[in-house]
Amino acid sequence: MRIAVIDYGMGNLRSVQKALEQVAPQAEVALVATPEAVEASNAVVFPGQGSFADCMRALHERGLTEAVRWAASHRPFLGICVGLQLLFDHSEEGDVAGLGILPGQVVRFPHTAAFAPGGRHLKVPHMGWNEITVIRPHPVLPAELTGTRFYFVHSYYVVTERETEIVAVCDYGFPFCCAVAHGSLVATQFHPEKSGAAGLALLSRFVAWADAFPNHP
Repeated sequence: MRIAVIDYGMGNLRSVQKALEQVAPQAEVALVATPEAVEASNAVVFPGQGSFADCMRALHERGLTEAVRWAASHRPFLGICVGLQLLFDHSEEGDVAGLGILPGQVVRFPHTAAFAPGGRHLKVPHMGWNEITVIRPHPVLPAELTGTRFYFVHSYYVVTERETEIVAVCDYGFPFCCAVAHGSLVATQFHPEKSGAAGLALLSRFVAWADAFPNHP
């Protein structure tokens, strides 16, 4: 099995690669930077780190925009952090169009810090460990993950137009979408590669799900 980690210069690439190698020692985990290498893979992981606009620019400059769109519908696909956000139509961060793979917007947490119930102050970015609630179980994110803590670093979150694609939510003053799934695609706002044993277990489930996916190449 060959797992492609898309290298467009904007992700926590080495950490993601090492985490996947740890949970799937039988697989070839490669950083790939060409459409041909993406298409030659059995599964694709799409990390992202930094600003939405910079990530989109890097994808365009490296000629990977269409390769990501293709992989999201033709291969088992895992988006991570900004790699989740880029899948949507548009982001407030830089007022930039996304890949348009999923319908919805990426919006900022409120500018005022007093947006929690009772006026409690919360910092933006949302950074650190937080619990998730699974609302639509998925092979990669089963129901028993409710209450599990994962590691987040972000100031923006996705508002999807299709609520049926929301797999899990997290509460930070209000519930927001932290994981989605559609067809062969699953994506998380949190960082599995930074989330200790729970994150490694999630990556292991993704590899197993990808390996058994219908019409696996």
